[in-house]
Amino acid sequence: MKDICINPVTRIEGHAQVRISLDDAGGIESAHFNVVELRGFEKFMIGAAVEEAPRITPRICGICPTSHHIASVMACDHIYGATIPPTAQKLRELLMLGQFVHSHSLHFFMLAAPDFIIGHEVPQEERNILGLVKKSPDIAKKAIEVRKFGQRLTEAIGGKPIHPSSAIPGGISHALSEQKRVELLAMAEKSLAIATECWGMARDLLDKTDLSFGAVESSFMGLSNNGTFSVCEGTPQIISRNGSPAGTFANEGYLQYIEEYSESWSYLKFARLTDGNYYRVGPLARLNIVDSMGTPRADEALDEYRDKFGRLVQTTLAYNPARYIEFLAATERAVDLLKDPSITGSAIRTPVDEVVHRRGVGIIEAPRGTLIHDYTVNDEGFIEKCNLIVATCQNNWGMDRGVEDVARKVIQNGEISESAKNQIEMVIRAYDPCISCATHAIGQMPLKFEIVRRRNHNMSENRI
Repeated sequence: MKDICINPVTRIEGHAQVRISLDDAGGIESAHFNVVELRGFEKFMIGAAVEEAPRITPRICGICPTSHHIASVMACDHIYGATIPPTAQKLRELLMLGQFVHSHSLHFFMLAAPDFIIGHEVPQEERNILGLVKKSPDIAKKAIEVRKFGQRLTEAIGGKPIHPSSAIPGGISHALSEQKRVELLAMAEKSLAIATECWGMARDLLDKTDLSFGAVESSFMGLSNNGTFSVCEGTPQIISRNGSPAGTFANEGYLQYIEEYSESWSYLKFARLTDGNYYRVGPLARLNIVDSMGTPRADEALDEYRDKFGRLVQTTLAYNPARYIEFLAATERAVDLLKDPSITGSAIRTPVDEVVHRRGVGIIEAPRGTLIHDYTVNDEGFIEKCNLIVATCQNNWGMDRGVEDVARKVIQNGEISESAKNQIEMVIRAYDPCISCATHAIGQMPLKFEIVRRRNHNMSENRI
């Protein structure tokens, strides 16, 4: 039996590979998405003061630190029994929108676009951001411009462009000045103009999307605020693979619906529903769950998306246009918030001083999907137990099965072309996985130890 290894998977965050096993006839025996890095923030957190968690957890990842920051502080809010002032809630939402604008624009324009604008059959050395700059310099400039706005928004609200620290139990640490509001509003309006203009390019993907590419069928989970798209307010909902409601939950109620497990071929955890069904999260899931995006231009784009794919979408590559619609909604919502004069209010924190609940759970929508932070503390507020369920773990099954689906279609007679390799990678890129966020540990990790005893000077070895 022969193995084909695609290592590394390119244009994703973190380190991963695809391992394909062939039978004697050159057919596909199996194919798996294999994550090869291991981190352990769930253990690092034990013993820390819970109010430090919002400053520790952003270090999990430099791509989506804001998501961990806000999920973490929401868990702290519950532990301290804090009710957040309205202005602080708006600032936290604005901070999260900066994360969505930054992350979605980065992925769509710089990681996914080369496959569609340049083409998956183009040589690897040309199929990248530099190739995009060469072929479509105007699009590349606009992508940099909107990503810059996301970073500036994070810096202004979060205190730093990476690893924000302003969200604290009970609210946020500093107000937004009127001068900064005006400055950010001008950037937001410019970014919205770019997002609106480039929807035409993203809309073209609707007709180019292979409906069977990386095919899996799953249930879906995502946050909805009374049917409207939301990044940090609302109720997590689950729908079945046929679109029917399959459950809602709040806080620690997630354990009634979600269970984590591990497989021998990867350090990355998996998640499934407790009824045995598999599910996915992220842009595809959220657009399947919500009734509207809550902003006019994104709602128009959503209508076009649904005209093409229908109300319930299982198509893996539809993650890409779905992500763009969320990017458009995030820029629109940022403009709306920055036009609101109350965003510069001074009532930004409810004081907290003692533990009210020994357990707190924060649930938000990160760019890649639903993110859960679950902390249990002692009476003094030191963390005794920590569980983090990130989007990439929840999408792991979908990526793994999608990889095998495409491998069976593009590998012929045991041979794999450069174009075929990239098509397999395209399945993984559609989910925009964040490997650093996802590589924690559960149960028996699939580690193999090899002890080598060296003998005398000829360097012969005994392997144990």
